[in-house]
Amino acid sequence: MERLKPIILIVALCGLSFMAFGQDAATAAASPAPAATEAPAAEPAAAPAPVLNSGDTAWLLTSAALVLLMTFPGLALFYGGMVRRKNILSTMYYSAGAAIVVSVLWVAGQYSLAFSGGNSIIGDLNKMFMNGVTKDSLTYLVPENVFSMFQLMFAIITVALISGAVVERMSFTAWMIFTVFWSLIVYAPLAHMVWGGGFLSNMDTGIASLFGTKGNALDFAGGLVVHTSSGISALVLCLLLGPRVRFGKDAIIPNNIGFTFIGAGLLWVGWFGFNAGSAVAANGLAGSAFMVTNTAAAMSALTWMIIEYIHHKKPTLIGACSGVVAGLVAITPASGFVDAGGALIIGVVVAIV
Repeated sequence: MERLKPIILIVALCGLSFMAFGQDAATAAASPAPAATEAPAAEPAAAPAPVLNSGDTAWLLTSAALVLLMTFPGLALFYGGMVRRKNILSTMYYSAGAAIVVSVLWVAGQYSLAFSGGNSIIGDLNKMFMNGVTKDSLTYLVPENVFSMFQLMFAIITVALISGAVVERMSFTAWMIFTVFWSLIVYAPLAHMVWGGGFLSNMDTGIASLFGTKGNALDFAGGLVVHTSSGISALVLCLLLGPRVRFGKDAIIPNNIGFTFIGAGLLWVGWFGFNAGSAVAANGLAGSAFMVTNTAAAMSALTWMIIEYIHHKKPTLIGACSGVVAGLVAITPASGFVDAGGALIIGVVVAIV
């Protein structure tokens, strides 16, 4: 027994040690763990800076060239072929003069008035003489100088369209003066209101607000800014100037229908830049606008030819050209919103009207 005492003592000491260790472990397990320090909330990632898209830029450059082609020489030939022979050069000169004057005005301040800050009616002069408009400043995903040149071509053809109403009854000097004032007083504010952030482009203050609802002007490529403004202005000028000299006494017949045909063809081709280019991107929207533009033009021409056949038993080339241009004009504001079916309907209706 005496021999077993040391062994019993050692076992007892070991048991007490294990019991103490177990108690410490249990206490440690029971005691709550210190709360982990919360990591600070991650800041939202900054929106990536817009990056120039070379495909969009190439398409907009091409579109700008196509739209200039519509005026110079497209519109010049279209109008020039329909006047008397003695006035063909002056008629063409109206289109050339519009391109020259508006190109200078645009850089000097018209672009700034249309697309720079300002208020809900007209822009300011912060971008006068293209201040800040560089190859590195982007609008959408294209250089702003490219976007500006594309919009310039719209400004040129808009005032040139009016010339068809004043040929043979307004001097070239008077036309040049009119071009300056009309571009600054009419076109610049209207472009700003619809495309430059003015009240017609705002969902809360657009045309629909007059009827107690929300909605902005849906003018994809210039139905209001280009065609309505030039059409109303042409009508006003006709009323102010009165009929042409010896109207109703001398026969006024087109001097060269071939010129009119070539002009209509150039307008048709250029209109693809006009409408499809207004997508400001080389994408599906541009492709859709391209398709409906061609469809409406063709349908309008076909309808016009059928109407001529019903009335005169013979469709004419100048009638078909007129139908093409009518369809192109009618589809312009809707070219970014309708499908092929809508384009067909627009083509038929505009030819009948």
